[in-house]
Amino acid sequence: MALSIRLSRGGSKKRPYYRIVVADARSPRDGKFIEKIGNYNPLLAKDDEKRIVLDADRAKHWLSVGAQPTDRVARFLDVAGVKERAARNNPKKGEPGEKAKERVEERASKAAEAAEAATAAKQAEAEAVIAIEVEAATEEPTPEAEAVAEAVAEETPPVEAPAAEEAPAAEAAAEEAPAADVNEATPDADAGDTGAAEGESAQAPAEG
Repeated sequence: MALSIRLSRGGSKKRPYYRIVVADARSPRDGKFIEKIGNYNPLLAKDDEKRIVLDADRAKHWLSVGAQPTDRVARFLDVAGVKERAARNNPKKGEPGEKAKERVEERASKAAEAAEAATAAKQAEAEAVIAIEVEAATEEPTPEAEAVAEAVAEETPPVEAPAAEEAPAAEAAAEEAPAADVNEATPDADAGDTGAAEGESAQAPAEG
């Protein structure tokens, strides 16, 4: 019969209390045992003497007859100086399992796909904006737009020249006008003078 030195749980819910027992390795954890050799109360402080109570002599006896302690009980025996516990090395202790690795890879792939989709959406949006700008720059005016432009041009009054620019032309016309009047009045004056002279010459013989 294989013997085991292990913990047997007691106490109430969320308030465990363990017995250190020697039992058949095939029996249930909280089932029948051969001998009780100590107690373990995890609710007490680590520096409390009553946290671990162990009968070292009985533990040595059962070890001598081939009983194998569990890892937790082996720690207790090492602290009590009954049996030295060899240091354990488990380099894969903190390594996640296969399913955890698969979940991490799945999340990473989904994040990469989402990033690629966002980049593609931004690029498509930028290309659409550029296409709209190019189309607006090269688009010819529609007939409706031309009709509206012509109507606006017809309704707009003509721009009058400034009065300052018309003043020199008016002054030039005024300067030319007197010269023309003098030239036209001279023949009439000559004609008047000639008639008067002829009248005087006609009257002169009559007086003689």
